[in-house]
Amino acid sequence: MNCAERLFDKVCSFENLMKASQKAFRGKKNKPQAAEFYFRLESEIVGIQEELLSGNYQPRPYRSFYVYEPKKRHICAADFRDRVVHHAVCNILEPVFERSFIYDSYACRKNKGAHIAMKRVQSFSRKRQYFMKADVSKFYESVDHAVLKNLLGKKIRDPKLKNLMATIIDHPLPEQIPGKGLPIGNLTSQWWANLYLDDLDHHVKDELGVKCYARYMDDFVILADDKADLHLLRADISSYLDRKLRLKLKDSGTFIAPVWQGIPFLGLRIFPNLIRLKRENILRFRRNFRKKRMSYLAGDIDETAFIRSVQSMIGHIKHADTLRMRQKYFF
Repeated sequence: MNCAERLFDKVCSFENLMKASQKAFRGKKNKPQAAEFYFRLESEIVGIQEELLSGNYQPRPYRSFYVYEPKKRHICAADFRDRVVHHAVCNILEPVFERSFIYDSYACRKNKGAHIAMKRVQSFSRKRQYFMKADVSKFYESVDHAVLKNLLGKKIRDPKLKNLMATIIDHPLPEQIPGKGLPIGNLTSQWWANLYLDDLDHHVKDELGVKCYARYMDDFVILADDKADLHLLRADISSYLDRKLRLKLKDSGTFIAPVWQGIPFLGLRIFPNLIRLKRENILRFRRNFRKKRMSYLAGDIDETAFIRSVQSMIGHIKHADTLRMRQKYFF
């Protein structure tokens, strides 16, 4: 077995599992599961390693709940020790996946992210007259396990690592159809979702020859000078997603319009020389700021937690033209 086929051994190495646990601890050390794991760190790592190497590893049941901002979403949270395994897998798979990803895929990647995607779309808007904004209907819950495992099999030859990934993928999700869906919240889900739509990326870029294309998870934008070209692309992409990936475009989230109207992308409206927050995001910022301020004044959170929370809120909106809004709240 050559080096490329020994990825499973790298996943299971003590060093990689320790590195994975350190990543899983970030922002979680005060959580009971994480604190308990940390107290017995070395023995926990050895235990996970033994289960993986013997083929006896089985994920524990998900903890299921809903979040309602910015929209209602069903979250399935993995047990802490399973999060360590997810990080261990992704530590090794990240460079493998990165080699195939196109430049204009921006989610969950080093030196990419939402704000760079936003700037890229703005640069496209200065070159083209029309855009198509699209996203996939119920993306995470629609991912087909058979299709995903086939895509992973094209990248990974190591049979033991393929079996481990299948174990994670097929682990039952609450309120989900068997053979479908990825849990929102898993690190592996983010990487596998990116790989799933990497197939679309290469179809758009390599086979259709589209120049101005950017994707952030299941949100993507295409720009062109001819509206008729965009309508043809929409029909082709819709057919490709249905035929190859068993996905559907969201009707209400997919439309074609002139660039001067502003491109709605990642909670912003992007114009060639201006970026604005969408109205619902302005209202959400005001609502969240009031909640945090009331919590601070009531003594529920200390000053450090309040400042950290507000800085996080500002982190996204400062990339839009929101100087006056920020001056109103903070000066």
